[in-house]
Amino acid sequence: MILAWFFSMGALAADLAIKGATILPVTAPPIDNGTVLVTDGVITAVGADIEIPEGVETIDATGQFLMPGIIDVHSHMGVYPWPSAKAHGDGNEAIAPVTARVRAEDSVHVSDPAIDRARAGGVTTIQVLPGSANIVGGEAVTLKLRRSRTLAGLKMDGAPRGIKMACGENPKRVYGSDVDGPQTRMGNVAYLRSAFQAAIDHRAARRNHRDKPPRDANLETLLDVLDGQVMVHVHCYRHDDIEAIFRVMDEFGVQVASIQHALEAYKVRDLIREHGAGIATWADWWGFKMEAYDGIPHNAALVKAAGVPVAIHSDSSNQIQRMNIQAAKTLRYGMSEEDALVSITLDPAKLLGIENRVGSIDVGKDADFALFSRHPFDMYSLNVATWIEGVQVYDRSKEGTPNARP
Repeated sequence: MILAWFFSMGALAADLAIKGATILPVTAPPIDNGTVLVTDGVITAVGADIEIPEGVETIDATGQFLMPGIIDVHSHMGVYPWPSAKAHGDGNEAIAPVTARVRAEDSVHVSDPAIDRARAGGVTTIQVLPGSANIVGGEAVTLKLRRSRTLAGLKMDGAPRGIKMACGENPKRVYGSDVDGPQTRMGNVAYLRSAFQAAIDHRAARRNHRDKPPRDANLETLLDVLDGQVMVHVHCYRHDDIEAIFRVMDEFGVQVASIQHALEAYKVRDLIREHGAGIATWADWWGFKMEAYDGIPHNAALVKAAGVPVAIHSDSSNQIQRMNIQAAKTLRYGMSEEDALVSITLDPAKLLGIENRVGSIDVGKDADFALFSRHPFDMYSLNVATWIEGVQVYDRSKEGTPNARP
């Protein structure tokens, strides 16, 4: 059995029925004693009175809660795999402030044990990002956490490209001792402006000069950003840094998809809404460096109330195992139960541009589910099973702690 799995590319999309659970569709009120039908890995029916065709594999989930698979928009699994060691640290190409040409997918260690633990927590989709040493750190990759021995088996086909940028303390710390810097926040922003302008000049030179300059992967990736072909995700904490990023992006006509971490987003939530961006943040992590000192646990609720998409992210191979509890914390600080559920499902899907495929239990979407023993915001709740495109990728009865308190 183990060898058969190891040499496989993962199971095919399946037909399935899950009945009896309280369904949390996200886009509609909960459905008591509901049924979900899956055909070829896609949701084909959702409701309280659904007839199950003969011969379809049926899961009796009576008394349990079925929610969409959890989505984490900020993960470094695979590029910083377990066990943590210098030899495994492949997330930061810290050789220059702008490394737009590198791609996180080229560092992903598919056998990272943390991926199994994420599935055990009900996580089905993640964005793996490069680290935050560089002003432009490289392209991200969106993965479905299928059981696969290859990256090709994990990549989410059709997911938009994304790129990681960073501002504030990290680039200053990494490059502050270099002759060319950047040594300051103004240096960070100047580098980004220069990089965008260099890309524009490169395009003009290749179009207009008889002796065309050689192709440049850094600049050509930035041109894709300028042309709106790549979604921009910016590591940014302080409110003044968020404002500075928007100044540069507006100057060059670039749309920011998300401000990542965004601990001071509550101070400029109107600016974030006006730009059309969202945020990805923690429920309550703060104070671990100077630019994180004004983080407050009300941040997510305040920004959401301003009409901004809000995703609770992990940035951690440990926190990703308990994303439901991270989201539940926001209830204490003003988030509604509905919005808290959205923060780990539909809003992260929107920030990744994949909301037409995942993020809710709706007909036509991928059959990605997490089944919990109690409401997912109950601290005693356990994820019982996880499905991706109708294929079960985690079963607590076969691994984990099946006899733990339900």
